Amino acid sequence: MNPTAITDILRRQEIETPSWAYGNSGTRFKVFAQPGVPRDPYEKIADAATVHRFTGIAPSVALHIPWDKVSDYQHLAAYAAEHGIRLGTINANVFQDDDYRLGSVTNPDPAVRRKAVEHLLECVDIMDATGSPDLKLWFADGTNYPGQDDLRTRQDRLADALQQAYARLTGQQRMLLEYKLFEPAFYATDVPDWGTAYAHCVELGPRAQVVIDTGHHAPGTNIEFIVAFLLRQHRLGAFDFNSRFYADDDLMAGAADPFQLFRIMNEIAAAGAVTPDGGIAFMLDQCHNIEPKIQAVIRSVLNVQEATAKALLIDRTALAAAQRDGDVLAANDIIMDAYHTDVRPMLRQLREDMGLEPEPIAAYRASGYLAKVSAERVGGNAAGWGA
Repeated sequence: MNPTAITDILRRQEIETPSWAYGNSGTRFKVFAQPGVPRDPYEKIADAATVHRFTGIAPSVALHIPWDKVSDYQHLAAYAAEHGIRLGTINANVFQDDDYRLGSVTNPDPAVRRKAVEHLLECVDIMDATGSPDLKLWFADGTNYPGQDDLRTRQDRLADALQQAYARLTGQQRMLLEYKLFEPAFYATDVPDWGTAYAHCVELGPRAQVVIDTGHHAPGTNIEFIVAFLLRQHRLGAFDFNSRFYADDDLMAGAADPFQLFRIMNEIAAAGAVTPDGGIAFMLDQCHNIEPKIQAVIRSVLNVQEATAKALLIDRTALAAAQRDGDVLAANDIIMDAYHTDVRPMLRQLREDMGLEPEPIAAYRASGYLAKVSAERVGGNAAGWGA
C-alpha cells in the first residue's frame, strides 16, 4: 500500500475513549486521587474533547450508566457536539448493586433479573436520546462454588435477558456482548469466552456483535485468531483496548505487549476494517491509577494508531505469495519488517497535515489544560469508580 493510501486510512481511523478513564481509580486496595479530575459527565466530556483536540482521531466518548447519569441526555449530547465530539457507546452497569451479589440477568431471583433487564432497556432509551449507536453489555454474573446454581439454567436466563434487550433496539442500533474469563466469579463465569458470546449473538441476530477486550483472556491466548474468526463470521463488533501482564490489568494499550497489538491490527488491516465503515468500534477500556489521566489516554490512542500504521505497511501481495509458496521465513520477514519500521515520522507529518501539533503529549503539557482544570474543579465529588 502506498504512503498516501496509508495516511488516508489513518486520517479516517476513530478510537473512542471511555468516560471512566478520566476519573479517579486504583487497585483493590486503594483509589488514588489526582488533581483536576472531573466531577460530572460534562467535565468528562471536556477531557475527552481535549484528547481529540490533540490526537485528531478520538471523536467520541463512551458513557457508563449510572456513572454518567444526567437528567437531560439530549443536552449532554449537544454539549459534546459543542466540544467537537459525540457520545458513543452506552455501557450498562449491572454489577455494582447489592442485589447483584448472586448475579444480575442470571440471578435465581426473578425480581433481580427483572431489575437488571429494566436497566438494559433504560440504556437503550438513553441511546435513543443521545444518538449513540451501540449498547455494550458486560456481565459479572457467575458462580464461586460447584452446585451453587444450575449452569444450563443460567444460560437460559441470560438468553432471555439478551433477547428482551435486543428486541428493544431500533434502526441501526447494535448490541455488543463482552466476555471475560473470570472475576468476580471464580468457579464459572456466565459469559467466559468469545465462543459463548458468539453463540448468543448468532442466536439473537445480525445486530448482536462480540466485543473483544484484550485483557480478558487466559495467558497465551492467541487473540488475533479470535479476531480473524469473528471477522470471517461478520460478528466482530468492537474492541476494548488495554494492556495486561497478568489478568485484566487495564493498563495503557500497547504497554505490556506492543507486538500483540500490532498482530491484532494486522488481522483488521488485512480485512480492510480499520475505518468506521468496517463495522468495528475501536474503544479504550482502561483505568489509569498512577499515571496522569489525559496523558495516558492520549498515549493509548497514539499506541493504537502506531500499531495500525505498521500493520498497513505490510506488503500484502508479497505476503500472499510467500504463503502460497510455503516460504515460512519470507512470510515472517515481511511481517517483522513492517513491525520494525519506525512510523513516528509519518504520523508526525500526518498530524501536521491535519492541522494538529506533531507531538500530542508535549503539546498537551504545554497547553496548561491540567493546571486550568485543577484550579477550576475545586469542591464537589471527584468522579471515580462507582461515580
